Amino acid sequence: MWCYRGGSISTEPRINDRIRVPEVRLVGPSGEQVGIVPLAKALELAQEYDLDLVEVAASARPPVCKLMDYGKFKYESAMKAREARKNQAHTVIKEMKLRPKIDLHDYDTKKGHVVRFLKQGDKVKITIMFRGREQSRPELGFRLLQRLASDVEDLGFIESNPKQDGRNMIMVLGPHKKKTEAMAEAREAQAARKAERQGVAHTDDEAPSQDAAVEVDDTTEVASAEVTEAPADEAKADETDAEA
Repeated sequence: MWCYRGGSISTEPRINDRIRVPEVRLVGPSGEQVGIVPLAKALELAQEYDLDLVEVAASARPPVCKLMDYGKFKYESAMKAREARKNQAHTVIKEMKLRPKIDLHDYDTKKGHVVRFLKQGDKVKITIMFRGREQSRPELGFRLLQRLASDVEDLGFIESNPKQDGRNMIMVLGPHKKKTEAMAEAREAQAARKAERQGVAHTDDEAPSQDAAVEVDDTTEVASAEVTEAPADEAKADETDAEA
C-alpha cells in the first residue's frame, strides 16, 4: 500500500546526470536547434562548452534540454521574480468609520485620511455607525456619505452606493488612479526629494566658510587702523621739528 509521508515536491529542473532519458531534443547555448541526440552526446557537448545540460521541457517527447550556465540562469530568474513582486500592485480596502452627528473638526480629519488612501490608489470603505435613536434617522448618514463623496470626487468615485447593513450604513469609494500609477508617482516623488536634498548639500559644501569671512574682516580692520595712525605720526614729527 502506497503511503505519502509528506515533504515538499521539488520544482527545480533536472540538470546533467539527473536527467534519466535515452535521448533529448537539444538546444544550443545561443538558442539554436541542435536536434535529437543521445543523452551521452548532450552531456559531452555540455562539458565541451563548460556549461550545464538543463531540462527545460520535461513533458515533451523526447524532453527538451538546453546548454546554459545554470547558476547564472537561477540568479537572473530570482532577480526577475523580485522585480515583478516589487512592481506588483495589491488592491487594499481601507475602512473609515464615522458617526452621523460628527463635528466639523473630526470630519476634516477623517476626510484627510480618505484623501490619503485614495491618492495611494486604495479603495475606502466608509461606515456610518448609528446608535440609539439615530437608527430612526438614516437620512443623516446618507447625506453625510454624499457630502464626503462630493468632497473627494476629484480623487475617487462611488463604487458601491450607500446601503443599510444593520445598525450601519456602508459606502465604498474607488480611486481614479490605479495602484500601479500611484506607486510610480510615489517613487518619482521620493527620487525628486532625494535629488533635492543632495543638491542642497552640494550647495552648502561650495559656500564660503564663516572663518574665511572673519579673516577678511580682520584684515580690513587692521588696514583701516594703520591708515588712521599715519597722520598722528606725521603730526608728532612736525612738532619735533618745530622745537628744534
